[in-house]
Amino acid sequence: MKPSIFLATTGNGLARASRSEDGSWAVELQLTDQKARCLASDPLNPNVIYTGTQSQGVLRSDDCGETWRPAGLSSRTVNALAVSRHEPGTIYAGTKPALVFVSRDGAEHWTELESFRRARRWWWFSPAEGWPFTPYVQALSLSPTLPEVILAGIELGAVVRSMDGGKTWTGHCKGALRDCHSLTFHARYGNWVYEAGGTGAGAAFSQDGGQTWTQPRSGLDRHYGWACAADPAQPETWYVSVSLGAMKAHADGRADAYIFRSVSGAAWQKLAGGLPQPLDHMPYVLLTDRTAPGHVYAGLSNGNMWHSADYGDTWEKLPFNLGSIHRTLIML
Repeated sequence: MKPSIFLATTGNGLARASRSEDGSWAVELQLTDQKARCLASDPLNPNVIYTGTQSQGVLRSDDCGETWRPAGLSSRTVNALAVSRHEPGTIYAGTKPALVFVSRDGAEHWTELESFRRARRWWWFSPAEGWPFTPYVQALSLSPTLPEVILAGIELGAVVRSMDGGKTWTGHCKGALRDCHSLTFHARYGNWVYEAGGTGAGAAFSQDGGQTWTQPRSGLDRHYGWACAADPAQPETWYVSVSLGAMKAHADGRADAYIFRSVSGAAWQKLAGGLPQPLDHMPYVLLTDRTAPGHVYAGLSNGNMWHSADYGDTWEKLPFNLGSIHRTLIML
């Protein structure tokens, strides 16, 4: 089934692209008075979407993003959200400063997972948003097969893991990227996890549920990674967007970025097939479709969306523009 809705954070609210029955697309700007930071959909209820904001906590939509209402954590900056597919109504939120909260009633009430404070280290810091360089939870990911396993990625500091629903946390997972930009479990295979970040090789993967990680470098000619995704049927086939550094990646018009593909541990391949070479606008989002192996979507900072139906061999630009994508996008 082709996606009918794309919803992106733009830096100043949300952009929502919806496809009508005749195949045409319409784009609507929403929440333009909010600085939306992240998005997450409920895998058990496709109508329910959450967004985290810079100063208004969490907002919830019950109609696929058409309307929104407050959903707790007011006055907090929420940078990461993850919704459980095992426990109805359970949502995890990561904030700035680096804290983790959980709701078990659809965002009506929230509780801090205080044990996460014990995983924090004094030297965690993020230069991304200036003084006082406060670190934050950039990514949260939940295992599709083990209900109690959670990964949290910090910008800048660590990737930490909980095996008991957030009651306790490990220190930094061996081999993971400490400057985490994106972090995702495979859609079906819970042992496979993927990360893109600004340290080390720029990309890393785990085959033991996030306990230990490998950073494959062969074929990568740049190492500032941002987005990652994996094929829904082949966990050994995955993708990462990479630039030469932060100054390049976040400079619209001169990002000098590429999308790379790795298959079965072979060297990374630069993907072309219709994509601009290099990409002047950073691919902040890479998505795959659980129902369609081989399909990959890339969302660029200038609002363009690209789609491949053959594992990234060839690409076409979708017929709409979201204005900008900074730096989260979901599809329904």
